[in-house]
Amino acid sequence: MKATRFLLVSLVMLTACKNGTDGLSPTYRDLTEAVYASGNIYPRNEYTVTADAAGILQKRLVNEGDSIQQNQLLFVLESATEDARQQAAANAYRQARANLGPNSPVLAELEAQVRNARTRLANDSINYNRFRELYGQNATSKAELERAELNYTLSKNNLRAQLNTLQRSRDQIQLDVANNRSQLVSSEEAGRNTRIRSRLNGKVYEVYKDPGEVVRVGDQLALVGSGNQLYAQLAVDESDFGRMRVGQEVVLKADVYPDKVFKARVSKIYPKLNRSDQSFRVDAEFVGERPDAYYGLTLEANIIISQNKHVLTIPKSYVVGTDSVWIDQDGKKQKIKFQKGAENFDLVEVKGGLTETSKLIANE
Repeated sequence: MKATRFLLVSLVMLTACKNGTDGLSPTYRDLTEAVYASGNIYPRNEYTVTADAAGILQKRLVNEGDSIQQNQLLFVLESATEDARQQAAANAYRQARANLGPNSPVLAELEAQVRNARTRLANDSINYNRFRELYGQNATSKAELERAELNYTLSKNNLRAQLNTLQRSRDQIQLDVANNRSQLVSSEEAGRNTRIRSRLNGKVYEVYKDPGEVVRVGDQLALVGSGNQLYAQLAVDESDFGRMRVGQEVVLKADVYPDKVFKARVSKIYPKLNRSDQSFRVDAEFVGERPDAYYGLTLEANIIISQNKHVLTIPKSYVVGTDSVWIDQDGKKQKIKFQKGAENFDLVEVKGGLTETSKLIANE
């Protein structure tokens, strides 16, 4: 990864020092220190459209590359099972409401029984009072009075039972209405699930199903995402990850645009190492001009670590080990150490140990 570069190599090594193959001298120039990264462009808010119902794909209303609006109809499923379930739920709800209405045959029968019980109670009450008066006048027997009292008591209990039955039936019918309404709403929701709509304004990047195909719950139908909100997802080598900071400038280039350079800034740093390539994920948001919304477009990037103005530099190829160079010292080849500063793929900043008059000898 680190051996690849694209933009900052314009700091050409041969122009970094004075002319000549050997005997080159350090030169003052601007040095941009950057970390190389590779990656891809992805849309924001991307998601996979999945089926929440089973059936046959009846209509496919979008194609790859189409722009879509939030709540736009994308696919239509045909499902006899859902249609039958919704019809049954509607019938049950309609019947439950009829049973609760003013013309309910169920409640009408119970209310008639209540009226009959009231009439009987009224008659038995009159009869009981009449027998009490007769008994007080010694005009009837105690057995007749007790029989009238028993009938009166039975009538009261019967009315109470009929009223309770009516109330329980009304409560049960109300519960049936609520339950059937819930089932109808659920079946209507399932029916709406056969009409799949977009959750956002964006673009269709890929479609996975064609009309006539069987669709099961959870099947993927399409990949969609924002059409104008893009970001760069970059892979940074493990050895460079510690130098990453949110807000760092990023310079990007894609093969699709050979004559363009895009700018971005680091927006998010992910602390999890990808063990397959020993890299960390870093996201960058575009600044200014951005590429077209091509999903997964490959790009290369330089993440700017520092920009150093007018510093003493030498070609990186002359460095021996990590901090030494060969120089011509009074006609003799001598290895000396120097103090390094910033560096990029071609150049190394010299902070001490060398001057503009030092004569470098190429590393053999």
